[in-house]
Amino acid sequence: MCAAQRSAAALAAAAPRSVYAFSARPLAGGEPVNLGSLRGKVLLIENVASLGTTVRDYTQMNDLQRRLGPRGLVVLGFPCNQFGHQENAKNEEILNCLKYVRPGGGFEPNFMLFEKCEVNGEKAHPLFTFLREALPTPSDDATALMTDPKFITWSPVCRNDVAWNFEKFLVGPDGVPVRRYSRRFLTIDIEPDIEALLSQGPSCA
Repeated sequence: MCAAQRSAAALAAAAPRSVYAFSARPLAGGEPVNLGSLRGKVLLIENVASLGTTVRDYTQMNDLQRRLGPRGLVVLGFPCNQFGHQENAKNEEILNCLKYVRPGGGFEPNFMLFEKCEVNGEKAHPLFTFLREALPTPSDDATALMTDPKFITWSPVCRNDVAWNFEKFLVGPDGVPVRRYSRRFLTIDIEPDIEALLSQGPSCA
């Protein structure tokens, strides 16, 4: 094996193989959550925002967490302001926006919500870099791309970039990404895929 091959093999061996290699800081503050603590759970990860389809997606995320959480589903939301500046609130303002404005009516997320982050570009959260590399395109729309260049606020631009708010990544109980869904795919319609993973039981990975 030549030096270049050894180097490539070493990089491949060092690359994360699951989401358990990552952590994120809760929106409410406190110590970072190591996703390894969710080992054996089915994870639904979405980049979220306070504008756009907030009412639809946030309420459906709550619904899935409420009904399927006891069986092993964990929903995780990551606020992001990279798409149409639709999450321009500060971290400390987001929960009040959700409660009183959109969805409003006293809404409170019952799922794990983390601090604002970027999901594309050189400052992307490492978790989303990993997810995008593992699942380069949404399963329901393999051509999903940012259609209007004026909305692209990050660099570099990659083919596997998240295209807009509320893209979804489903992760199996072994921490390995299983499927990616576009913003047009309803959160609630992921339920059959979640059920299929839950039926496999917890993983020992």
